[in-house]
Amino acid sequence: MELVETERLVLRHFTQDDAEFILKLLTEPGWKRYIGDRGVNTLEDARNYIDTALLASYARHGFGLYAIELKADRTLVGMCGLIKRDTLDDVDIGFALLSQSERKGFAQEAVNATLTYARDELGLRRVVAITTNDNERSSRVLLRAGMHHESDVQLAGEDVPLRLFAIVL
Repeated sequence: MELVETERLVLRHFTQDDAEFILKLLTEPGWKRYIGDRGVNTLEDARNYIDTALLASYARHGFGLYAIELKADRTLVGMCGLIKRDTLDDVDIGFALLSQSERKGFAQEAVNATLTYARDELGLRRVVAITTNDNERSSRVLLRAGMHHESDVQLAGEDVPLRLFAIVL
C-alpha cells in the first residue's frame, strides 16, 4: 500500500516480497553500527522480521516503518517511518538507507514527508527521534527537518546514551 509520494520517492508498506532487501539493509555496517544487530542473517530471518516487526506494527498501531522506493524505477533504497516503543512516551521517527543510496537527499525527503504524514494523516502532534551520539549525519537530517535536540536519554536495555530529538507538528 502506497502511503506517501514525494518528488522522487514513494513510501509504502513492506511486504514479504521485500525479504531480500531487508536482509541486505539490516546487514549493512551502518545499520549494525548505528541501529544495532537485529539478528537478521538469512532470508528466513528477514521474513520473520517483516512479520514480527514491520507488519505487526501496521496492525497494532496503524503505522510503522515504510519501504522507500525511487519513483522513477521502483528501486528500494531504504526505510523510513514511525515507531511506537514501550521505552518512549512519544512516537519516534526512524530511517535507514542502503549505503549506495546515501548522500543523495533521500533521507531528508523521506523524513520530511513522514513528518507531514504523521501530522496530516495520523493526527500526531509531537514526534521524537533517537540517535547515537556519534551519528552526526542522522542528527543533521533531523535538525534540517525542524527537530531540536531535547535531551540525552538512556533507554531500558540499551548500554549507551542516546540523543533525543523532538518536534511539535
